Amino acid sequence: MMKPKVIKNEADYQLALSHLETLMDSHSGTPEEEELELFAVLIENYERENFPIGLPDPVEAIKFRMEQQGLTRKDLEPYIGSQSKVSEVLNRKRSLSVAMIRALHKGLEIPAEVLLQTQGRQLEDPKYDYRQYPFGVIYKRGYFKGFNGTLQDAKEYAEELMEKLLAVFQGQTTKKVYCRNSEGQMDEYALEAWQARVLELASEQDVPPYVSGTLNSEIIRDVVKLSNLSEGPLHAQELLQKRGIPLVVLEHLPRTYLDGACFKSPTGRPVIGITLRHDRLDNFWFTLIHELAHAHLHLENSDMAFFDDTETGVPESRDPKEREANDFAANLLISAEVWKQWKKEKGNLINKEDIRDFAYRLGISPSIVAGRLRWETGEYKYYSQFLGHKTVKKIFEANR
Repeated sequence: MMKPKVIKNEADYQLALSHLETLMDSHSGTPEEEELELFAVLIENYERENFPIGLPDPVEAIKFRMEQQGLTRKDLEPYIGSQSKVSEVLNRKRSLSVAMIRALHKGLEIPAEVLLQTQGRQLEDPKYDYRQYPFGVIYKRGYFKGFNGTLQDAKEYAEELMEKLLAVFQGQTTKKVYCRNSEGQMDEYALEAWQARVLELASEQDVPPYVSGTLNSEIIRDVVKLSNLSEGPLHAQELLQKRGIPLVVLEHLPRTYLDGACFKSPTGRPVIGITLRHDRLDNFWFTLIHELAHAHLHLENSDMAFFDDTETGVPESRDPKEREANDFAANLLISAEVWKQWKKEKGNLINKEDIRDFAYRLGISPSIVAGRLRWETGEYKYYSQFLGHKTVKKIFEANR
């Protein structure tokens, strides 16, 4: 006689099946019938865990519900969309979007786990509302990697696409520090999408692991020295990459008023983002050094994220960390003492040759000198020939 016990393996299972056969002719009300019922439960539990029945095919489940309720393809349009979409779904030429699944689950009461094809899974509330983001712009700019459909298709699968884009944050949150200006209210949803794309592009760069403390004043000075080269911005990107710091150039999104940003990736590596909103050499170099200053001064032991309008906002900022980064960057580009002495020597009569000679002596781009003069004097009509208008984008685009 076999004693009833929990079935743990195939051998136990086969013995239980054999014993169950000997009990099949048990009479009602006898101990053998009770034993039969007990073994049947033990076997059923083992089979449920080890031989689960697959979920029905979602398309077949839809067709079954149509037949059951006498529905036509037209009746599916409120749940799936146009007649052509209904046809594509039923012919397996279009996958079900989460939006379709929600509608079919609610309207036709088809189990969510069948439509999602995951045993026991239920529909969760949407994490993101794509209408809060500049969805059309980020679609056109290729933020949805691997998606080749139309904008209308993208909207159909918006929930999945936004969740995939923003998954790069891995659930981590940061304290955002904004250097605001007077242009308008920053769109934080647009900024979130931009940051996600920067992180995604940063993860695609071939960079070694970042070692904490690697970024210091000497490394940033080395970056400044590259400003005197014709392809200095590209060399700066390469130098930082070798030290485990991705520099990503990505156009700003509407209503972000953004020149640069600095934040950590989920793995703890500092990431620098530059928008080239103004596409000038002076703006590029100041923005880059400003963001590196944040990485050096403020990121090592914090999870802050800095978003800066360096063109107009930084000098007016009341945030002490922004002032620190601003002063640090300005001093590394041209030390305060050297700048003060040169200005004293030249007075108010600084000409083009003076700028060239001073920049040459310091080993930096004349755009840095000219940009600083323009900012301090407020005379933006002077020295434009040194600023490198519409040159930085071309440098990066030529080396893609």
